[in-house]
Amino acid sequence: MIRRLYDWTLSLAHHPKALWALALVAFIESSVFPIPPDLLMIPMIIATPRRAFVIAGVATVASVLGGLLGYAIGMFAFEGIGQPILESLGKSDSMEDFNARFNGVGFWAVLIAGLTPFPYKVITIMSGWTAMPLGTFLVTSIIARALRFFIIATLLWKFGEPIRDFIEKRLGLMFTLFCIVLVGGFLMVRYL
Repeated sequence: MIRRLYDWTLSLAHHPKALWALALVAFIESSVFPIPPDLLMIPMIIATPRRAFVIAGVATVASVLGGLLGYAIGMFAFEGIGQPILESLGKSDSMEDFNARFNGVGFWAVLIAGLTPFPYKVITIMSGWTAMPLGTFLVTSIIARALRFFIIATLLWKFGEPIRDFIEKRLGLMFTLFCIVLVGGFLMVRYL
């Protein structure tokens, strides 16, 4: 099933309404869809490099708006389903502790999930579930998604087809390593 979704997503890159398809994929990927919009962006940018930054902009805006949907899912589904279950088990105090810890590092969680292959939808839903301040969530989502999509667009615009293999195979790893170094640097500054 995942392979069919992957192939369907790639086929949208050549559709006359590809920009709208990208917006839809980026939107739903941020809350429920398993295939990242990068797979649609890459062939679109390779086909029309002069539109690379428009394509990245559409992906960013749609992804952040979809993230807001994920936030709402977390906020409203938890209230109706999760919280009553935890209360019946006597675990509502544990959730308050978890929420405080998650929101204490929420900026980093959203930033890292927005940049790396970690499913962004997990963090969008958790952010709503833990009642992360909406402003923090929104600003961090904009930064993370814009960095991710505009870096990909810039690399493809500058280097074209040869960079495609690198992006498809290694960019997630590079973003992950970058985030580890970034967080490690902040921890060193804080504790040394």
